[in-house]
Amino acid sequence: MPGAAVLRVASYNTRDFLDDHHLAARLVRAVDPDVLCLQEVPRRLFAPGRVRRFAAACGMDWGGAHRGSGGTTVLTGPRVQVLAAAHTRLPVRWPDRTRGYAVARVLAPGGVAVTVASVHLSLRAPERLAHTERILAALADREPLVLAGDLNEGDTGAAWRLIDVTGRLRPVSPPDPTFPARAPRRRLDVVFASPGLRVLPHREVAVPDAVWARASDHRAVWVDLDVSAG
Repeated sequence: MPGAAVLRVASYNTRDFLDDHHLAARLVRAVDPDVLCLQEVPRRLFAPGRVRRFAAACGMDWGGAHRGSGGTTVLTGPRVQVLAAAHTRLPVRWPDRTRGYAVARVLAPGGVAVTVASVHLSLRAPERLAHTERILAALADREPLVLAGDLNEGDTGAAWRLIDVTGRLRPVSPPDPTFPARAPRRRLDVVFASPGLRVLPHREVAVPDAVWARASDHRAVWVDLDVSAG
């Protein structure tokens, strides 16, 4: 369990629960995040009930109302308090998959308010960049800030570079590849954080490749942040 002023943030693309989402929930419990940024959660028929049950299986809370989020949302653990939450739709070219982002303002351990955003960028490079510009503009006054998710590009991509070069955020999760889950070759999933949030030594969770692959087509990423100076 993290210390008094430590916030553990994780990000996980769960592929619409098409794989073993019960196993995915067990993996989340092993990671034990305070805040979990999710991508590709169910969005349509019976979706709220399915996401709520997944949150309960993870030992976490979910505020609901993720319509328009493009399948992104945020779960929270018992050590944080949700101060505000919102889901925002992003424009896409029909008939592409809907896109959006989810934002939660949480009171972290130690009494520090932190904004956390879950994003899932487009498969189209120009759209990824346009969406990133919108997201960063919407979060311009949110400090300290954590942005996490599936960028659908690596660190040479324009959207990634835009997040990284602003000076407001830098990648803080381990640099290991996350996709595809069985034998990862690409680092698509990442956590960025404000410079004032200090990165603590990473706590690994030993999970066989085949277990990750049964739970989703992505691996989760997570990081411990000292929020006392945020």
